[in-house]
Amino acid sequence: MYNFVVVFVTVKSKREAEKITASLLNKKLAACVNIVPRIESVYWWKGKVERAKELLLIIKTKKSLFKKLTREIIKNHSYEVPEVISLPITGGNDRYLKWIEESVR
Repeated sequence: MYNFVVVFVTVKSKREAEKITASLLNKKLAACVNIVPRIESVYWWKGKVERAKELLLIIKTKKSLFKKLTREIIKNHSYEVPEVISLPITGGNDRYLKWIEESVR
């Protein structure tokens, strides 16, 4: 069984994406962060449907670092309730997974 996760986080701007990415990488909480531009989110917020143009961060890390990673994201995020969700990585290129292991603390 693998002990890695992929984490999804939406952000409002490129500047915020870069700030969070730098923080996670500098603290070795993530091995890699993909910044996906130009997504449109449609969601319920405070009783009504909202739309927002956002960016998506796709973060690869170890499952054991998820709580620390979440705290770091919340500290650097502008949203009242930021999306921070993780999915288990159940398989992958063994060399890539080893690289994740070696890239984080």
